[in-house]
Amino acid sequence: MITMQEIFNEISKNGGLTPSRKVKEIAERFPEKIAFRNKEFGIWHQISYEEFWNQAQYVGNALKFYGVGPKDKVAVHSENRPEWIITDIGIQAIQSITVGLYPTNPSPEVKYLLGHSESKVLFAEDQEQVDKVLEVIEHLPSLSKIVYFESRGITRYDNEKLISWDEFIEIGKEEYKKDKDFVIKMQDEIKSEDTAIMIYTSGTTGPPKGSMLTHGNLEWVATQIPELSFTTGVDNPQYLSYLPLCHVFGRLVDLIIGIHTMGTINFAESIDTVQTDLAEVQPSVFPAVPRILERMHAGALVRMKDASKLKQLLFSLASKLGDITAKRRLEMGERDFIARVTNFIAQLLGFRALRKKLGLLNVDNALSGAAPISPEILRFFMSLGVPIYEGYGMTENTAVATIVPADELYLGSVGKALPLSEVRIAEDGEILTRSDGTFKGYFKNLEATKETIIDGWLHTGDVGRIDEFGHLWITDRKKDIIITAGGKNLSPSEIENRIKISPYVREAMVIGDKRKYLTALIGIESDTVGDWATRKGIPYTTYEDLSSKDEVNELVSMIINDANKDFAQVETVKYFKLIPLELDHEDGQLTATQKVKRAAITEQFAELIESMY
Repeated sequence: MITMQEIFNEISKNGGLTPSRKVKEIAERFPEKIAFRNKEFGIWHQISYEEFWNQAQYVGNALKFYGVGPKDKVAVHSENRPEWIITDIGIQAIQSITVGLYPTNPSPEVKYLLGHSESKVLFAEDQEQVDKVLEVIEHLPSLSKIVYFESRGITRYDNEKLISWDEFIEIGKEEYKKDKDFVIKMQDEIKSEDTAIMIYTSGTTGPPKGSMLTHGNLEWVATQIPELSFTTGVDNPQYLSYLPLCHVFGRLVDLIIGIHTMGTINFAESIDTVQTDLAEVQPSVFPAVPRILERMHAGALVRMKDASKLKQLLFSLASKLGDITAKRRLEMGERDFIARVTNFIAQLLGFRALRKKLGLLNVDNALSGAAPISPEILRFFMSLGVPIYEGYGMTENTAVATIVPADELYLGSVGKALPLSEVRIAEDGEILTRSDGTFKGYFKNLEATKETIIDGWLHTGDVGRIDEFGHLWITDRKKDIIITAGGKNLSPSEIENRIKISPYVREAMVIGDKRKYLTALIGIESDTVGDWATRKGIPYTTYEDLSSKDEVNELVSMIINDANKDFAQVETVKYFKLIPLELDHEDGQLTATQKVKRAAITEQFAELIESMY
């Protein structure tokens, strides 16, 4: 069997491949190697790379049967599961274009995304997703077929556009028998400039834009794999697929890195069981968005408060040693002898057991991306023995432009430009990137494309700086910078992330543009605050009721006051209000990647905001 170092050597020598070609190659070289493990009703099922490639070919043949050809769009609306990636590979292999939808996209967004993309076929996970599209089907003239993965509740539906996954695959098998080389011939004709996937951006302002990523973009990212400090050096790596595959971060990890490292991708049973599945799978690689890391941090702290006195003592001792470990590694490097000794003792005292519960036992380092994260959260995981490397990228540069080098870990830095990537700062502070990962443009939006790509440089919309060591530091989104009534420029995300260090705070949105002082809207973390209230003997019924308690308001007040100590007077939050409900994507308050839609929140809670001024 091939080792990880041999895989890296092959990539360094030959470059990366577009995903469908890589799957075909692995299926031919290592047909029995396990590609997927999927848990159904508590039982794990395996799919080899040979079966993976065969099913992808059946998908390609069945799509041809239904009139899908090069440059046609095919959408997938599902949670992560083997069929998602199998379908994606089958679509790309015949030169068609995959469009991913978030499982949380409500019916109006489904209508927009399928209509704007002109998708001809939709793969829907279950009755819930089928119902969403059927609700708006009369507005989607391009959509000719809906393939559903799970038949429960759908079998009685009377609609000629509906077909089950099993029936669809059977059609693909029959078509495959007629021309076994069809998919391979189509795959051989793929050009680097051809669009492979279309990813719709979050849409924090205005409707989502469809970013066109080419096969060349995906090949370029795959070529970078040996340079990525978070890529595991473990042979036969295990991945847990839980980051949405319709997001560029999820695609980077599962579709590109997971496949190119010939790993086994384990699928979480559901989004609600991710923590349990992490503990069971114990993956070799752990990529995460800040929200996941913040919740793991909060959960660990709350768990310790409910633990026995002995466990609390051991955790306290381990934490002190962990702090020494983190400090020494930051100052002296990863191989520092004292750091290794303190980490070893901390693991024995309790960190090993905690890492096992978190699903991080086999993870030597992890990756955080997609949004800013507090350095204090990074320090917590580093003290735990799991350094988290930040990287910087976005959909429009195929997920990665910089990464923190393994031997240059600075908390808060998103690292240095990759060898085949350039990063510079414009006169107004905007971060610009240039590489072969730069996207093709926005679908049916030439004006936005021209505003984003100027003279080959991608204008990211982020503001930052590059230090004397070449490390990039993100300040904030350009459009989110607050300019106070006094003319002071402030970064709200830095203040928000400091507040969100608390395990009791889920959301924090700082307000102050053109205002005399800063205020904040705070959303509490229902689980941890609920646990705190129970231990304090404070009765409550609903989230709104809990948020209205004077004691909870006092708790958050202490958190705000503590955070204010780290900032200059002009940067401190003077007043705050608790949001009376949990923010939700389906209600238009969050993007599908759980980022706060500032404009929507400002409008919805206008009275609450004005009451602070």
